[in-house]
Amino acid sequence: MKVLLTGSAGFIGSAIAVALEARGDEVVRVDAMLPVAHGAAAAPAGTHLLDVRDAGAWTDLRGVDAVCHQAALVGAGTDVADLPAYAAHNDLGTAALLAAMAGAGVDRLVLASSMVVYGEGRYSCTEHGRQDPPPRVRAELEAGEFDNRCPRCGAALAWQPVPEDAPLDPRSSYAASKVAQEHYARAWARQTGGSVVALRYHNVYGPGMPRDTPYSGVAALFRSSLERGEAPQVFEDGGQLRDFVHVVDVARANLGALDALEDRGTGKVAAYNVCSGVPISILEVAGLVALGSATPRCPVVTGGYRLGDVRHVVASPDLAARELGFRARIRPEAGLPDFATAPLRA
Repeated sequence: MKVLLTGSAGFIGSAIAVALEARGDEVVRVDAMLPVAHGAAAAPAGTHLLDVRDAGAWTDLRGVDAVCHQAALVGAGTDVADLPAYAAHNDLGTAALLAAMAGAGVDRLVLASSMVVYGEGRYSCTEHGRQDPPPRVRAELEAGEFDNRCPRCGAALAWQPVPEDAPLDPRSSYAASKVAQEHYARAWARQTGGSVVALRYHNVYGPGMPRDTPYSGVAALFRSSLERGEAPQVFEDGGQLRDFVHVVDVARANLGALDALEDRGTGKVAAYNVCSGVPISILEVAGLVALGSATPRCPVVTGGYRLGDVRHVVASPDLAARELGFRARIRPEAGLPDFATAPLRA
């Protein structure tokens, strides 16, 4: 298969390129090498230095069987001043790429999406069943009240795994742009008869992760604190739950999605959670990274918070297992201590 891979020099894109070439696929590597992600680094050998917003001028789509679209501006995106940048790179970039694919007759797309499209995760009350909590407010967070409460009785809500058919509820600039990418892809599929698999990544970590940039995840930030001889600083009470998935497993999920596109009829669109299936608290993440560190320190729970953060987002891995044959192989209790000494990108 000949695959055009956008964002090929990035953390996840690099892992996908290696996995594709290892099984004999031809990879057309494309990356804009944005300074916020790559600093002053030169493009890796064989990389086309191109911006997806200019995809209409590319000739690299000729003869391509499928596109694996990883290029995006990522990060928390909690400041509304970020909106134009996310809209330009993610929304416009994806729209331009889809238009170019239609013009070149390329009808298969794997799209990197994110768990952030869900907003808060799924919750239930023991008395009132499933509930959609409102966004947490500053006064509650200042008082150390971090759990979501039932809007009917005020009791603490219990988390549930989030399936792919959960309502989309973006709560940041980045999240809004990922929802927009999925919607553009869905419209493109309906108008052209193309097929799309959107992969909603949960918290990705592993070798090659960028160090101390807006693109770094919390596991990388914990690691950097340890390397400075400092204890990892954990927000809230440390009990917020997430799903951490290794980049090697994420690459495997992309290969499975590309293979699934070969079997799909025209106009088919599907979204899948890409996750480990192992819920883990942020305090546990900090502890596991510290466990593997050469300079271990016990994590410190600070009680700090960010208004844009959500309490719990834990994915259901079941649909990806059934339809893509994908289950993560690297569990957090093994991958996170190893990550403490894995090579990172500057």
